[in-house]
Amino acid sequence: MATYDLEEQEQLAEIKAWWKAYGNLVVNALTVAAVVVIAWQSWNWYQRSQSAQASMVYDVLQKAVYEKDAQRITAASGELLEKFGGSDYAALGALTAAKAMVDAGDGKTAKLKLLWVVEHSKHELRELARLRLVALLFDEKAYDEALKQLNGKVSPTFAARFAESRGDVLIAQGKRAEAATVYQAALSDLESADKAGAESGAANGLQAQSNVIYRDLLQQKLDSLGGSK
Repeated sequence: MATYDLEEQEQLAEIKAWWKAYGNLVVNALTVAAVVVIAWQSWNWYQRSQSAQASMVYDVLQKAVYEKDAQRITAASGELLEKFGGSDYAALGALTAAKAMVDAGDGKTAKLKLLWVVEHSKHELRELARLRLVALLFDEKAYDEALKQLNGKVSPTFAARFAESRGDVLIAQGKRAEAATVYQAALSDLESADKAGAESGAANGLQAQSNVIYRDLLQQKLDSLGGSK
């Protein structure tokens, strides 16, 4: 048996006393830490797995849209919302299905898909859904509902489009002076977006050309109301 001097015995006694007092706490803490690591790794794996599965369902949806298979469109988009509602594929699938439904003349179901994106998505897909929903509401002459969708904060990328849509609704309501003000704001938003893109280096030739065309369209709408450059 190993022998210890007095100092070593005192150290061992202190260690044993400390372990008796705090050992369970340390073990529990290490266990929790291990569980957290395992859970994090499992979550990452789950996320990758879920994303891969959602991608496959979205591919099915795209094929169904191409083939104009309404039943498969409904089934695939429903599966994305039910099983993968937290993924971007769900929102993208709802947008894709909504467009197909509008093309098929089913605006009612399309609105439900777009509303789902508005309520559940947290990035620019939500803003795109809002604009498409506004277009449907505009066709239904539900102008007050359309304006509600256009209220609230919006990213600089979509600011000009939201302002233009608001101007279109105001014109439909006979509010030409207000529409002119909003179209002018849309032009200002577009100019700000162009400047921000140029400063960040994000602008490209195609985008710049598109913005030129869009700016001309906005200016024509403003001019038709007696606006000035």
